Amino acid sequence: MYPGFPAPEVVPFRSHVQKGRPYGPNTSFAMTRVNAVTNIGTYLDSPYHRHEKGPDFTGVPLEHLVNLEGVVVDARRRPGRRLPVALFPRRQLRGHAVLILTGWSERWDTPRYTEPGPFVGKDAAAALLEAEPALVGIDCMNIDDTEDPERPAHTLLLGAGILVCEHLTHLERLAGKAFRFFAAPPAWEGVASFPVRAFAIVE
Repeated sequence: MYPGFPAPEVVPFRSHVQKGRPYGPNTSFAMTRVNAVTNIGTYLDSPYHRHEKGPDFTGVPLEHLVNLEGVVVDARRRPGRRLPVALFPRRQLRGHAVLILTGWSERWDTPRYTEPGPFVGKDAAAALLEAEPALVGIDCMNIDDTEDPERPAHTLLLGAGILVCEHLTHLERLAGKAFRFFAAPPAWEGVASFPVRAFAIVE
């Protein structure tokens, strides 16, 4: 969870001890009620997350979410927290899933994970904007500098309809390989961000 966000509540709505009506006498179903801020785990941001007039997930084409040709940008040897623009060359990335490997996910589930981490600055976000990917993902808590309240990467990328996926992991397993990337949330009206089970198929 993002620091300061409430923990999700996951409770049974119906359980297997409740047999009978409206079902048969030996028939039961488990149903779950979830109350949560949807920015939890690995999640995807729609343009509506940052822009009031931007589309929510009902307005995001499925082809921007699944079966995307992917590329890993290896940023593990970055000089500091800000990712250099040189990591994002003006190569053909239109329609791709650009996944940024920083190595930060090794800190997952420790207090060090929520420390200010690597980020895509305004200049690098502008370079990505020019490359026109469908989606940009990163293996840390936020694609922006958490100490910059303006959030330029979210502003620029989501403003251009480029989706943002945060809290990824295991990107080192994809580095240097050809793969297809998938991260589809439900097409739920009015929802700005939602957890996804992000995965890749290596070609």
